[in-house]
Amino acid sequence: MDEEDLIDTLNDLIETCTDGEYGFHSCAEDVDSPELATLFERRAQDCREAARELQEHVVMLGGEPDTSGSVSGALHRGWVAVRTTLSTYDDLAVLEECERGENVAVTNYRKALEKLQLEPLRSLVERQYQGAKRNYEQICALRDGMQANA
Repeated sequence: MDEEDLIDTLNDLIETCTDGEYGFHSCAEDVDSPELATLFERRAQDCREAARELQEHVVMLGGEPDTSGSVSGALHRGWVAVRTTLSTYDDLAVLEECERGENVAVTNYRKALEKLQLEPLRSLVERQYQGAKRNYEQICALRDGMQANA
């Protein structure tokens, strides 16, 4: 992988993190449960920190780090807002949309790991990938629990 491809891959992950930050923040605003709101805000902070780490590496490689999310992320956030409005801000609907967003993040990290061989970047991306998987699994478990109690 040449330097330009490496920068592009990292910038794609920065977009993923930015989408995650905005998505989790939107979800925190749309839920009734204070516990879920706190969880989502913590995850938004984690995504912000992950983006910052990746941006530092892009700069070290001589690239221009991405500072915005993706078009698909903006659409997803819009869909979260529409869906939760239509369902009267139902926490289950928010969790389902959050799950969808985290599934995208896990997929994007997996694709990046398939390309990256260079250390310490691979270790950084692997650590962030494990965090995205943890988020996805936690969201799924919360959704499953909420469905079982419905």
